[in-house]
Amino acid sequence: MLHYTVAEIADITGGTLLCGDPGTSVTNLQYDSREVTEGSLFIPIKGANTDPHRFIKDCLQKGAAALTEYDLPEGVTKPCIKVPDTRTALQQIAAHYRHSLNVRLIGVTGSVGKTSTKEMIAAALSQGLNVMKTQGNRNSQIGMPMTMFEILPEHEAAVIEMGMSEFGEMDRLCDIARPSIAVMTNIGVAHIENLGTQENILQEKFKITKHFDENGLLVLNGDDPLLRSLHGKQPFPTVTFGLSEDNDYYADSIRTVGFSTEFLCHHNEKTIPLKIPALGIHSIANALAAFAVGEALGLSDSTISAGLLTYQNAPMRQQIHECGDYLLIDDSYNASPDAMIASLDVLKDIAKGQTIAVLADMLELGEKSAEEHRKVGQHLAAAGINVLLTVGSEAREIASGALTGGCQTVESFDTNEQAYTRLCELLQPDTAILVKGSRGMHTDEIIRRFLADYH
Repeated sequence: MLHYTVAEIADITGGTLLCGDPGTSVTNLQYDSREVTEGSLFIPIKGANTDPHRFIKDCLQKGAAALTEYDLPEGVTKPCIKVPDTRTALQQIAAHYRHSLNVRLIGVTGSVGKTSTKEMIAAALSQGLNVMKTQGNRNSQIGMPMTMFEILPEHEAAVIEMGMSEFGEMDRLCDIARPSIAVMTNIGVAHIENLGTQENILQEKFKITKHFDENGLLVLNGDDPLLRSLHGKQPFPTVTFGLSEDNDYYADSIRTVGFSTEFLCHHNEKTIPLKIPALGIHSIANALAAFAVGEALGLSDSTISAGLLTYQNAPMRQQIHECGDYLLIDDSYNASPDAMIASLDVLKDIAKGQTIAVLADMLELGEKSAEEHRKVGQHLAAAGINVLLTVGSEAREIASGALTGGCQTVESFDTNEQAYTRLCELLQPDTAILVKGSRGMHTDEIIRRFLADYH
C-alpha cells in the first residue's frame, strides 16, 4: 500500500509545504477530484480547456492533501504543497515509488499492438508469477505514472504499456518505469504527423532501453525492417520474434480452429505446439513475444503455454460477438494502417458468407494520410472483402483504394448514423462485420447500436 507523509511528498517533488501538518499520511494519488477520499493526494493537472485547481478546496474538505501550482487558496489550512508543475510532480512521485519496488518490469511499446501484446505477455506469465499489468491502455504521461502505484510488493512481474506521440515523452516514461525487459512491436506511421519520419519514431521508442545494463533484454519484432536493424548491435541481449524463419522465435504450421489459432513455436532447435484464443498473424507475433519474455523470466514451456490459453482480447480490440446470424468484430478503440490491415485479415478468416467492413478516418497521419488510407483500401480489395462503408472525409481515400483494387460495393458517409443505417440494409445471413476507426471517430457508437439491435 502506498504510504508517504506530506513532508516526504514535498521533499520528493522539491515543493514547498504552504500549510498543514507535515506528518499527514498520503495513501493514494488522484487527479480526478471525484475519486478523492480521506488520505488522497489530489494532483490538479491542467488540460487544454480546464484547470482542476478550482476543486482543491473541495478535495481538502474530504480529508485529502493537495498539490498546487498557485499560491495558497484563501482560507485553506490543510496540507497543500506548491510545485512548479503538477504533472512533473506526479511523475517524480511515481519514479520514487518505482525505485522502492523489487519487481521485474516489462515495458511494451510500438506504433500499434501495445495493448494486445501487453495482455498476451501478462497471460503468458500468469500461471507462474504474480503479475500486475497496465489496465486498459493507460500508457500516457499521466496514465503510466499512475499505473506505477498499482504495483504492490507481492507482485513478481509488471507488464507496463508505454506510449508516446511526441519527442521526449519516452525519455520521461523510461525514467519512471525503468524496465529491465522491453518489447517493441513495430514501427509504423501512427503519430508521424508529430514525429516526421519512421526513423524518428524508431529513435524515440528505442529510448525504452535507456536504463538497461548488460542484463537488460530487448525483444524485437524481427519482421519489421527497422526493428530488425537493431538486432545484435546493442551492449545488451536482443532477441527477435516473427513469422520469418530467421527470427529467434518463429511460428509455422499455422491453422485456425474456430476463434482460436494453433501453431508451432520454434526456438533454439526446440518446437513447442501452442494455442491462443485469438485470430490473426499479429496475435501469433504477440504470442511469440510473450513466449520470449516468459523464457527470459525462467518459466517452463508448459507454464507459458498454459498461460497463453488464458488470453482475452481487451475491450474494443478485435472482440468477436456472435449476434444471431451475424459475426461482429469490435475493433473500434483506435486505428492505424497496420492495425486496419490486420483486422481486415481477421474479418476474412472468420467469414462464412458476406463480409462488410465499416472503416472510419485514421488520424494523426499527416502528409501520409491519403496514401496510407488508399493502401488500406487496396488491401481490403485484395483480401476479397465484399462491402466497404467508410465514415469521414479521410476515409474516402480508403474507398478510393478499394475501388481501384476492384471492390464492387463501396459507399462513403459523413456520420456513423448514416453508415449504421446502410449496414443494416445490407445484412444477409452469415454476414461478418468489422468496425474500426480512430478513437476520435467514435465508431464504438456503431458497435453499441448493433449489439442493442441484434445481440
